[in-house]
Amino acid sequence: DRNLARASTPRGAAIVIASVTTSITVLAGAMMTVIDRDNFPSVGTGMWWAVQTVTTVGYGDDVPVTAAGKIVAAFVMLLGIGFVTVITASITGTFVARSRQKEREGQAANISADQLADIIDRLERIESGMRNSS
Repeated sequence: DRNLARASTPRGAAIVIASVTTSITVLAGAMMTVIDRDNFPSVGTGMWWAVQTVTTVGYGDDVPVTAAGKIVAAFVMLLGIGFVTVITASITGTFVARSRQKEREGQAANISADQLADIIDRLERIESGMRNSS
């Protein structure tokens, strides 16, 4: 929630999304290197796999084979893609709500300006009527 509160601007939103995506990717790559050491002998191969998975590219050149590796992969797929999607949707919803609020405020100002114009017109008619009757 604190991170989403920081996403009040497009730049802040990009920072939050990039931070979450990077965190998930780095954590997943490191975990895969530890859990499925035979198929991911270096941190680099673990990170490469994690980037492919989180970004949904999935080249398939590095894949987990062990049960533990597949479980980690399933969590990364679900959490990585789902979490980033939810964060992006939440931030987008915030921007849409702010845009609608500004639009409402603009309409309220237009209504007030229209009402003021109507009052001025009515005053001019009253003044004109008073001049004509005297």
